[in-house]
Amino acid sequence: MKGLLGRTSLVPLEGLWLKPCNSIHMFFMRVSIDALFLDKQQCIVKVYHSLPPWAMSSLIFRAESVLELAAGRAKELGLQIGDQLVFTDTSNTLLEKSSHD
Repeated sequence: MKGLLGRTSLVPLEGLWLKPCNSIHMFFMRVSIDALFLDKQQCIVKVYHSLPPWAMSSLIFRAESVLELAAGRAKELGLQIGDQLVFTDTSNTLLEKSSHD
């Protein structure tokens, strides 16, 4: 339930995968984040870049989960709508992404 609440920063290789989830809020947060909304196949259906404290996302009906990353990380990695993320089964570590153009 706590998520990233209380954190003052995120390192580039750090994130939080919220599953199931299709909407987030930034109430009481201290840092901005990138939020990647993923469907059942972990394809990105919506990206919020640098979502600031006290903001809210829309309800993303197609989303099954949300990956929260340090602000700016999605652009650094070149992540965009349609990319499919692959996680390991044991640690939820992001292994790769693939584009489905």
